[in-house]
Order: sequence, then structure tokens, then C-alpha cells
Amino acid sequence: MRDYFYALADEVTALLRGDEVLTCAFSGEESDFVRFNQARVRQAGHVIQRAVTLDLIAGRRHAAAELTLAGDLAFDRPRLQALVADLRTIRAQTPEDPFLLYATDAHVSERLEPNQLAPATAMAARILAAGQGRDLVGIHASGASHSGFANSLGQRNWYTRYSFNVDWSLYLRADKAVKASYAGVEWRDDALTARLEAASHQLEALQRPARTLPPGRYRAYLTPAALAEIFDLLSWGGFSLRAHRTGTTPLLQMLESDARLHPELTVVENTAAGVAPDFQEAGFRRPPQVTLIENGSYRSDLVSPRSAAEYGVAGNGASADEAPLSLDVAPGGLSAADVLKTLDTGLFVGNLWYLNYSDRNAGRLTGMTRFATFWVENGSIQAPVNVMRFDETVYHLLGDSLLGLTAEREMRLDAGTYGGRSSRSARLPGALIEKMTFTL
Repeated sequence: MRDYFYALADEVTALLRGDEVLTCAFSGEESDFVRFNQARVRQAGHVIQRAVTLDLIAGRRHAAAELTLAGDLAFDRPRLQALVADLRTIRAQTPEDPFLLYATDAHVSERLEPNQLAPATAMAARILAAGQGRDLVGIHASGASHSGFANSLGQRNWYTRYSFNVDWSLYLRADKAVKASYAGVEWRDDALTARLEAASHQLEALQRPARTLPPGRYRAYLTPAALAEIFDLLSWGGFSLRAHRTGTTPLLQMLESDARLHPELTVVENTAAGVAPDFQEAGFRRPPQVTLIENGSYRSDLVSPRSAAEYGVAGNGASADEAPLSLDVAPGGLSAADVLKTLDTGLFVGNLWYLNYSDRNAGRLTGMTRFATFWVENGSIQAPVNVMRFDETVYHLLGDSLLGLTAEREMRLDAGTYGGRSSRSARLPGALIEKMTFTL
């Protein structure tokens, strides 16, 4: 795909007139998908797709559009020619963009990561073998993701990464199931087996009579999957320069009132260890790491080119939404093997969902427990717990009530495939909370 994209960029650049500038952002994938139900393959397929977004610029006026490509220049050439002509017509009708900013230093880079995946058939066979005797339902996605950038100034960037994501549930009955996942860039049979065995143990506990707990504040352990939901919500404006300057960030008190989170908490946008490309759609490079929160204190924003132009600050390669793509929460000192013992008595929260802000500027979050959440006494699971709603500020949850984070972390890839496999990832520990407020 790389050579095809570079040839395409040269072809389109040759269509420019006068002082026009063109940027080309490419995305592509070669993916295998397998859907499972009752530990059997119900659907399997292989997808190859390519798309390019062209932005045709003249001065401060520009127009952009995306085109799905066939991968054959003889076929795609007239379609690209027609698109450039259409963009030229549209651009003539658009006002000047005061915050237009695109890369002009023409840096060249290539990052071709090795393929450390087993063949898709072998991975699917291993999932089926591990799921025998269980009602396993889920999806497996794997393969290569490609990103490219080129412009008429001579810049060329390419990134290829191989990854996999197995997202599944072990179903019991009605609304009772255990949800788990295994994702990364290097497939290991033993790691999949360990995840499935852990889920199977929880499924056994889920068969016990469920307990309904009254509203109140409970000691709780949040698995990496549950903590991921919290950081997904915080990423919605929490680390965005634009959200900070407009006062819409959920972390406003960290900026205006000097609020702090737990000193053990460090959060980094870790592009070097993620699966997202190290450049963004306007051609700016992403640094290997951007420290967002360090030892509980706010350190840096994610700054897109438009925000950089609007607020007169240096950008750091953030995408337009200024949300983390490769979130990395530093590990703590708790042993994952000892979390039930350390929890002692309280809630083991396997998953959260339906999260939203109940008071955005105050950093107050609300959401529901989901799937395998258990009541624990004396370090032993006693019973599954019926659905509960929490309502808590991030300053309490990840601040004065945070007892510690696990030393072991889980790599999680966004399972989204709408329009293409997502390149968002997160590496997170589990979190032990002294008091977590449940309102229903």
C-alpha cells in the first residue's frame, strides 16, 4: 500500500495550479474478522480497504473530502482528478480559515513494525479450543493497519502496525455474563488461555444467587476494564487545550483551583508504545510521549494544529478532537494476584458502562456497573451483585480515595470497526478505591 500511496500523491500533486498546496492523509487496513457464538464460528471474512482525504489549499481557503480507493491507479486516477476539480469549485465558495495550519517542514519518516501475529486461522482455532464447553460470544479482529501522509511540499510519512483484538463474553443466562478481552501486537496462546480461565472462574461465581446492596459508600476494586471506561470519559475534553481555554473540561478544578489527584497517578500519551501512527492528519509529528498528569498534578494539554493557531501556542501532534490515542497509566505497587485479599471486604467491579458527566466542570462522573461485579468478604467472592449506579468526582475516585494501582497492566485496544479498525489503545492497571459512592 505504501508504494501505491506515494504514486497516488505524486499523481495528485501534478494536478495543482499556481500556488495551490495539497495535503493527502491515507488510511488502510488488511484485516481478518471472525465472529463467535456458542464457541463456534458464525461469520468470517477478510477486508482490504483504502481511503484518502485530500485538502486543497490556496492561501487561507481550503476544501477537503475523503475518497475510498480501489488500489489501482488506472481506475482511481480519473476519480481523483474529478475530486480535485470539485474541491477547487467548493474552495472558491468558502471563506478564509483564520486557524488553518498544516505541516510545512517536509519531514520524511517510515515506521514498519514487524508482524508478530499468528495466522488468523490459528488464532481462531485457539479461541475455539479455549472456549469449548462455554457459551463464548464475541469478535476477533487482526491484521495490518496502514497510515500515510503526503503533501505537495515533498513530505512523505508512512506507518504500518499489526495488531489483534479478541473481545468476548462468556454468557450464563438472561443478563448474566462475564466480559473480557485480549489485545496487543504480539499473540501468545498462554495469555489467551489465562484470560479465558480467569473469566471462567468469574462465570462460576456468577451462578450464585445475586445480592442487592443498598446505596452507600463501599470499598471497591476497579479492574483495568472498569478503569478504562473512566479514562475514556475523562478523555472527552479532559486533556484538550480547546476544552481548557473554553472552560468545558471536566478537569477544570485542576487548572483553576490547583486540585490534585493521587500522587501515584501519572498519565501519558504514549505514542511510542501504542498502535496509532506517529504523525497526524495535517502532517505534524507526534512526540513519543506527552505527560498529561504527573504524580497527580496536571502537566500538559493535547494541542491540535487548529488550537495551536487559535491560541498561539505550540502544537504537539494531537488530532482534531484533542483526545488521547495511546493512553498510558503508570503502574502502581499492588499485586494483581492479591487484589481480593487487599480489597478484603467490598466490591469487585469487573466493568462499567453508560458513563457520563453529572457535573462536568466539577469532574463528577456517573455510570452503571455491568457484567461481573461481585461482593467480596475476607478476600473471597461471596455473590454477584445486581446492577448499581455510582456517582463520584474524579478528585475523590482518583484522588484522596485512591489506595493504589496494580503493578500489572492490561493492554486494551478500541474494538471499534465502524469505517475501519480503530487505532486507539490504552494500557491501564487496576485501581483500589477506599470509598466509592453508589447512589442506586
